[in-house]
Amino acid sequence: MTDDSRRRLAGVLGPAGPEVTCEACFEHLDRYVELERAQGATAAEAAVPGMQAHLEGCPACAEEHEGLHALLAAEA
Repeated sequence: MTDDSRRRLAGVLGPAGPEVTCEACFEHLDRYVELERAQGATAAEAAVPGMQAHLEGCPACAEEHEGLHALLAAEA
């Protein structure tokens, strides 16, 4: 099985663990990004379990996530 096939299969099956909804994602995204920048991805995921899985599977929320990182990087 190729990497592309594995990625597609994972997209169809969804995450193995918990995943937040888009509503919860937008509610917690600011805090999640701040934690990622200050303490790393592990601390952010511990604070908002399931966020990373959601961001991997939801293009709209992933775009917002990337935009917040870009905004904060530009301000720094």
